[in-house]
Amino acid sequence: MLLELIIHDFALIEKLDIHFYEGLNILTGETGAGKSIIIDAVNMAIGERADKNYIRTGSDKSVIQLIFKCNDKELETLLKEKGIDLLEDHTIILTREIYSSGRSTCRINDRVVTVSLVKEISKHFIDIHGQHHHQSLLYSENHIHILDSFDEKKTCILKQVVSSKFQQLKYLENKLESLFGNKIERERKKDLLKFQIQEIDSCNLKIEEETELMTKHQLVANSEKIFHIMSNAHEKLYKGDSLHTSIIDEVGRILKDLEGIKDFDSKICLISETLQESLYTIEDVSRDIMSYKDQIEFDPALLDYVEKRLDTINNLKRKYGNDIEEILKYRKEIGLELEEIENSENISIELTQQIEKVKKEYMKAAIQLSELRRSIGDRLQNKISQELMSLNMNKATFQVHFIHDVHNLEKNYFHANGIDKIEFLISTNLGEEPKPISKIASGGELSRIMLAFKTILAKSDNIPTLIFDEIDTGISGKTANIVGEKLATISQTHQILCITHLPQIALMADHHFHIEKQTYNNMTITNIKKLPKEERISELGRLLGGTSLTDLTMKHAKEMLEIGKSFKQTLRKL
Repeated sequence: MLLELIIHDFALIEKLDIHFYEGLNILTGETGAGKSIIIDAVNMAIGERADKNYIRTGSDKSVIQLIFKCNDKELETLLKEKGIDLLEDHTIILTREIYSSGRSTCRINDRVVTVSLVKEISKHFIDIHGQHHHQSLLYSENHIHILDSFDEKKTCILKQVVSSKFQQLKYLENKLESLFGNKIERERKKDLLKFQIQEIDSCNLKIEEETELMTKHQLVANSEKIFHIMSNAHEKLYKGDSLHTSIIDEVGRILKDLEGIKDFDSKICLISETLQESLYTIEDVSRDIMSYKDQIEFDPALLDYVEKRLDTINNLKRKYGNDIEEILKYRKEIGLELEEIENSENISIELTQQIEKVKKEYMKAAIQLSELRRSIGDRLQNKISQELMSLNMNKATFQVHFIHDVHNLEKNYFHANGIDKIEFLISTNLGEEPKPISKIASGGELSRIMLAFKTILAKSDNIPTLIFDEIDTGISGKTANIVGEKLATISQTHQILCITHLPQIALMADHHFHIEKQTYNNMTITNIKKLPKEERISELGRLLGGTSLTDLTMKHAKEMLEIGKSFKQTLRKL
């Protein structure tokens, strides 16, 4: 739901902050007051082409913000996939800045995004119907979804089956193509796999081998340094030289000296015992050093072997994985792939049989879905035709057109949504052939056609906010009353924003806003305010009788408000 619209320096608008509400929000005002400017601003906020000519005179840029409340789990998932988090209370803020240089920026929740992403996101929560091209009815690819939503409980299960079978079919066909699509490529693939398997197998890799080789390489490469240090340590600890006695001999002499005085004090005795234990430890260490030194090998051939083995492993890592475990995993995978190719004839037969089986299952479900759609299409045609008649389009002819014969299909008609390609056709004048809705000329007619759809599909339509502009073009009297009642009906399940000139529509407002043009400091600006009840009566009176508000006009306006209130109370009881 649209909570707030904020506009700065856009056309005649200096600063505007409008809070919208649930139900039917009606916007009225004098011709030229700037009602269409508000719709233009919303269109740009949701991704329409930015036009620097809209920047208010004297300003460097225009800023438009839309604040929405999001209750759509699918939309929340989409936003998370795009790296955008919802704000507190599940709000979404769309911001569009248009600069005098012609550049513009888009933001969703203060994150800079592309215009295409704004368009993709905004389609989930707002639909504008009027002279602009942000209408879902104009795009024939949407028509099949609109038709399905007319009886979603019945179409939903079949669509799931069709989609599942289609995905199975594509998977099997792609697998068959990848294995057997090109004989020359298949032979090249087989030779490559055999070479890779032979290269990996010839190395006889072991999981912990690289770590062991790295340790061995360190020892062998530094064996001379290790031998020298160990020899020096053993000499100093055990042997000594011509100038110095060994450490062990020195400690022995100290112990001998302590032996003569240890009975004088228990502390000296403890020191002597501790030093004796240390001597034993040093003698053990000296023997260990000698043993380790004697095992050290100066083996250039071993070093060469270790280095070559590590080079071999690193070469395999560059090609097949980050470590030996990944290389062996890859070896297992290509082994299975080679086995599939070598057994291609049997696998081909098996895959072909599976494809034919799944194709039959797909076609069975798709034909059932198509027949259901044709039945729904007949009902939708009748209901839309009735709605159009009630909307003063008595000569309109509406058709749900299926592009092809369901029993005579080519392969390219298969898709996840079934085998149908549907387009809505309409003729608004007697004697004219029905044509695609996108070809009709009148924005007012298009708005009423959409209103007919929304009246029928209101309960199943997930777009929460609908904006109607120029929906009252070319209508009056009873037709206007009907349009007002239909808008009130749709507003029970959707938030509606409607710009109108007709009192028959305005009287149904849950919230009435008045747009006016004012002049000060030699500047013209557009303002908007929410009308309390008494001012609503005056505005209805203006719509009824122009600038001259007689007592009779005001009385009539009050009566109309009561009529609207009574009708809406009736709707809430349903």
